[in-house]
Amino acid sequence: MRLPGHAHRRHPDDIVIGPLDLSARVDEALAVQAVAFGLGPDEVAVRRQIVLRHMTYPGARALGATAAGRLVGFVYGMPNDRAHWWSTVVEPYLRARGHDDWLDGSFVITELHVHPRYQHRGAGRSLITTLTDGAAETRSILSAIDVESPARGLYRSLGYEDLARQVLFPSAPKPYAVMGAPLPLRRR
Repeated sequence: MRLPGHAHRRHPDDIVIGPLDLSARVDEALAVQAVAFGLGPDEVAVRRQIVLRHMTYPGARALGATAAGRLVGFVYGMPNDRAHWWSTVVEPYLRARGHDDWLDGSFVITELHVHPRYQHRGAGRSLITTLTDGAAETRSILSAIDVESPARGLYRSLGYEDLARQVLFPSAPKPYAVMGAPLPLRRR
């Protein structure tokens, strides 16, 4: 899938969405995440190990967004498993709101990041919809920092709704919201 850069004809800033061997390109992906999410070197080192572990899980898949052959965005996810760390943290919050059933039969979006220079061009939307279009599950869940942001606006436009708010992850400085949407995701 090709998203036009600044013109309708082919341009070096065109964004191409396609399969990503995230394990092989983890450092490039985390460099994008560091800029997009404001991570320091210590946090990147921790996340590197997490990403590599996640990519060994059954059904884990990743897509990349490239411009002129350079990785400028990525998304990855997997079928949710209640035994995974993320699920064990969010489960009490979901249960308190009557939504813990969302942990079953869902595809979890683990990370979605686009370099700021390439945001607002549809790359994030294309990454998440293309990834979830390939899911066997009937719904998708994710977590996002619990503030109004362009990311939360994107998720809402795709059909995600808040399932729990003010979710606290160990060592995360800000609370998160857990959001869920039926699949396939809503198109504009």
